[in-house]
Amino acid sequence: MGTTITAKQNSKAASAAVSAVNDRFSDAGIVAEVIAHSAGKKYEFVRITCAPAQWRALAKWLASEAGVNYCGMITGTHFPEGPSERGWEVAVHLYRWPIANVAPHTCTIHVGEKLTGDDIPIEYEVFIPIEKTESPSVPSVQDIWGGADWNEKETWDLVGIDFEGHVNMHRVLNPHDSPDEFHPLQRQHKIRYHDFNEMYDDPQGFGRKPVDEGRVK
Repeated sequence: MGTTITAKQNSKAASAAVSAVNDRFSDAGIVAEVIAHSAGKKYEFVRITCAPAQWRALAKWLASEAGVNYCGMITGTHFPEGPSERGWEVAVHLYRWPIANVAPHTCTIHVGEKLTGDDIPIEYEVFIPIEKTESPSVPSVQDIWGGADWNEKETWDLVGIDFEGHVNMHRVLNPHDSPDEFHPLQRQHKIRYHDFNEMYDDPQGFGRKPVDEGRVK
């Protein structure tokens, strides 16, 4: 895509996207707002807060009606000391690009300043708070955006948040023989890189002290 969009284009697209989400989903408790980045060109993006039960409906609508065609990242956080309604949280980063499904041996040049309407790129950030529970989960969107596949695997592997309906969920960063309940980014795990003695990331036994114990990392 040639050059880039203007701040005016960005602001107009972000406001239109927020209005569309709120008009469609406000009755369901989904809230969208315009947020500006604090660095760089300080472009605006769309921040959405959504309950797990509403996530699939929102995702389908974003993909089919709002033109959101790329999932850049999915991650999760554990809040053991948080409020009862937010013991966990999933964050999803999505984008609407004018370039999608390009056929081989073809080239379409988009001039940023000339883009209008739904062709203007826009960034979405979706927060999905999950109440305190021993088995946190949200619906999978693997079938909606291909980019969600690995990201959902990684979030389950590291944080332990399950993605209902995900096909072929498995370990991707931790050893495949890790204990079932081991997810290193849950706050109760005291991994040695956080200045604790316990060695949880040892594939040979998950209890052996490292030979470099006491070394400053």
